[in-house]
Amino acid sequence: MVVVDGTLGAGGHAREMLRRILPGGKLIAIDRDPAAANAAKALLDAEFPDAKSAGAIRIFNASYRDLPYILQQEKLESVDRILVDLGLSSDQLADRDRGFSFKLGGPLDLRFNPEEGIPASVWIEREKEETIANAIYQYGEERFSRRIAKAICLRRLTDPIKTAEQLTDLIHRCVPGKIHGRVDSATRTFQALRIVVNEELKHLEEALKKFPDLLAIDGRFLAISFHSLEDRLVKNAFRDHPKLERVTKKPVVASPAEEARNPRSRSAKLRVARRFM
Repeated sequence: MVVVDGTLGAGGHAREMLRRILPGGKLIAIDRDPAAANAAKALLDAEFPDAKSAGAIRIFNASYRDLPYILQQEKLESVDRILVDLGLSSDQLADRDRGFSFKLGGPLDLRFNPEEGIPASVWIEREKEETIANAIYQYGEERFSRRIAKAICLRRLTDPIKTAEQLTDLIHRCVPGKIHGRVDSATRTFQALRIVVNEELKHLEEALKKFPDLLAIDGRFLAISFHSLEDRLVKNAFRDHPKLERVTKKPVVASPAEEARNPRSRSAKLRVARRFM
C-alpha cells in the first residue's frame, strides 16, 4: 500500500500511517515548511529504521499540490490513500520567528516556507486599503475588515507594522471587545493574511482537481479542515467530482473527550471520499 501525507507537520499522522502499512507499504510525506520536513524526517527515520533503509519513507519539501510531479519522480502511477491536514502544527504556532501565533508575537511573517513569497508585513505595507479590507473579509470572514484595513493604512504612513504584537494591538484597539466567545478578535485577520501570503486556497483548489486522478480505484482521499472556506471547497469537490463518492456525508468532528484533551480539535472537520471509477 502506498499512502500520502500531504501536510507532514510534526509527523503525527505519518507515524500512525507507517504503523499500519509496514512492513511492505510506502509513505510519501510532503510539507512546505522546510523546518517541519527536516524535523519530522529525523523523528520518523529514528523510529522506523527498517523502513528508512528499505526506502519506504520518502519526504519532500514541497506543496501537496506538487504530488503529481512527486509521483512521477517516484515512478508511481497511483496511490491508495491521500491525507491533507489543513491546520497549523503546534511547532509552527510555537515558532516566534514566523508570527503564526499572535499570542507569542514575533515578526509578522506567516509564510510556511520563508524562502517563498513575501512576509505578511510586506504585503500589508504594499497593498491598497481596499485590497487589504477585501482579503480580511473574504478569507477571515471578519465583519470589521474595513475598519482594520483603514487602521493599518493610517499607521503605515508613519510606523509600518512589522510584528505580530503590533498588528494584534491595532486590531484590539479598533475592534469592539478583545474576545468574542472563545475567539480572540485578532484570529480572523491573522487567518486571512496567512491564507493570502501562502495562497492556501489556490493550492487546495488545485489539489482537489488533481488528486482524484492520482488515486487507485477504491483509494481514499481524506481532508481535515479548520475553517468554513476550506471545508466548503472540500465538501463541494467530494460531492461533485465524477470519480469520487463521499464516504462521509457529513464531516466527522471531535468528541467532547477529544476536545478536552486537545482544544484545537474543536474546529476540525474530517471528510473522506472514495474513488470508484
